Amino acid sequence: MTSLTFYGGVNEIGGNKILLEDKGTKIFLDFGKGFSRREKYFEEYLKPRSSNGILDLLTMGLIPDIEGVYRDDLMEKAGKKLVAPDIDAVLLTHAHADHVDYISFLHEKIPIHMGSTCHMLLQAIQDRSSSDFEREVLEYKQVHSKRGDPKIQRKIKTFRSGKKFKIGSLEIHPIHVDHSIPGAYGFIIYTSEGPVVYTGDIRLHGMKPQMTEEFVREAKAAKPVALLCEGTRITEEPTNESEERVYNESSKLVSSTNKLIFADFNFKDIDRVRTFYEVAKESGRKLVVKIRDCHYLKHLSKDPNLMVPNYDDENVVIYKPKYRSGTYANSDYVGDDSYFASLPNALTATEIAAKPDKYLCALGYFQFTSLIDIKPAKGTPYIHSASEPYNEEQVLSQDRVNNWLEFFDMQKYQIHCSGHAKGEDLFQVVKDIDAEMLYPIHTEHPTEYVKATRNITIVEEGKQYKL
Repeated sequence: MTSLTFYGGVNEIGGNKILLEDKGTKIFLDFGKGFSRREKYFEEYLKPRSSNGILDLLTMGLIPDIEGVYRDDLMEKAGKKLVAPDIDAVLLTHAHADHVDYISFLHEKIPIHMGSTCHMLLQAIQDRSSSDFEREVLEYKQVHSKRGDPKIQRKIKTFRSGKKFKIGSLEIHPIHVDHSIPGAYGFIIYTSEGPVVYTGDIRLHGMKPQMTEEFVREAKAAKPVALLCEGTRITEEPTNESEERVYNESSKLVSSTNKLIFADFNFKDIDRVRTFYEVAKESGRKLVVKIRDCHYLKHLSKDPNLMVPNYDDENVVIYKPKYRSGTYANSDYVGDDSYFASLPNALTATEIAAKPDKYLCALGYFQFTSLIDIKPAKGTPYIHSASEPYNEEQVLSQDRVNNWLEFFDMQKYQIHCSGHAKGEDLFQVVKDIDAEMLYPIHTEHPTEYVKATRNITIVEEGKQYKL
C-alpha cells in the first residue's frame, strides 16, 4: 500500500510535514515550522518551553502527535513513553524555516536527506544564529545536558540534482527548481503505485526559470499518479515581476543619487544578494553587510555556481556595530564577531556616514538602530526588497518600519520579486504535469486549483490518502 498523510501545509502557507508510506518505507517530505499557527499562541517573548520537552508544541497543535518520530530527551521531558524511531528518512526540499525548522525535534537516528547547497546554507544559518530550541536542524543539545556536554549530530545525507538514490522501497529523483533561496529541489518519487511528484516551492520568473522548466518536463514524462503542488500565490493577479526588474529599478535609483542607500532583503535570497552587490559595484559603491551575514558569504562563496562574493571581497564592507561599551573596543566583540570586526574592511557608522555616495547598506529592519549613529540625510532611499507586509520567515511590524523612516525623513521604495510562482504559472504547471490526482498544499486557497484540473483532492490534516 502507498499513502500520503498531510500533517502540515494544509490550508496554510508553509509548515509542510507530509508522510509518504510505501511497502513499509516511511519518509517525511519536509518537516517545517507553521508560522501562522505558531503565531496564534506564541511570539518573540512567549515561546514554547524547552524545559517542557515537546509538550507545549503537541498541546497547541504545532507538531503532530505521532509515535516513533521525536527525540528521547524531549519525550521524557513531556512525560511521554519512549518509542524507537519508525521513520526511515526526511526528504528536505530547501532551507526555509517553514520547511526545515521542526526537524529540530526529530529523533537523531532519522536520516535527513538534503541538497549539498542546502546543507551549506544550513551550516551558515547555524553559525550566525544563537542557540534556539526551535532551530537545531543539523545538531542539538539535549535538554538535560550540562555545560560543556557535546551536541548530538544528526545523520545528514546530501544529494545533487539529477542523481537518483533509494530510501527503502522508494527511488528518489531530485531536480533543482528556482526559488528565492539556493539549493531548492522538487522530487519525483517512484513508489510501488507509481510516481509521486512534490514541487516544494517554485517560481518561473526568477533568474533560473530553466531549472523549474526542466523539473516540470521530467515530472510530466514520469506520468505521476499524484502531484503535491504549492499554491502560495494562487489567487494573485499576473505581474511583470522579475529579478532583472529588481536589478534595473534599483540600479536606476542608486545611480540617481549621491545619498547613502539602504536595502532591506532576506540575505538567504542569494539572487538578491548578487543583485545588490552588482548594483553597488557598477555604481562605484560597496555593499555593506551585517557581521552575522558574513557567515552566508563565507559558506556560499565556496560554491562557484552561486557566484557569491566572500566577506573579504574588495567590494564588500562589514558594518561594525556598537556593542557593550559603545566605543568599538576590541573586547566588545567575541567569537566570530571578534574576527569579522577586526578585518580591514569593517567600518563603523561614522566611517560609512562620512562617504554616503560610496556605500549601499544591506542592513535592514533589525539594524534600524544604526540609523541613530549614521544620521542619514533627508530623503535617503530605503529599498524594501521583500514581500509586503512580511518576508517569508518573520512577520514585520510595517507601522514600526514606517515610523523609523518618517522619523529620519527617509524615502521608501518597494522593489521586489517573489520566490513563489504566480497563479497563472501554477495553473500551467499543473496542466503540463497532468497527474492522475492533484493534492494542493502550502496554500490558503486550495480550491482555486479547480481552474486547472478536475482531478483534485482537497486534503484534510491528519487524514491518510491511499494512492
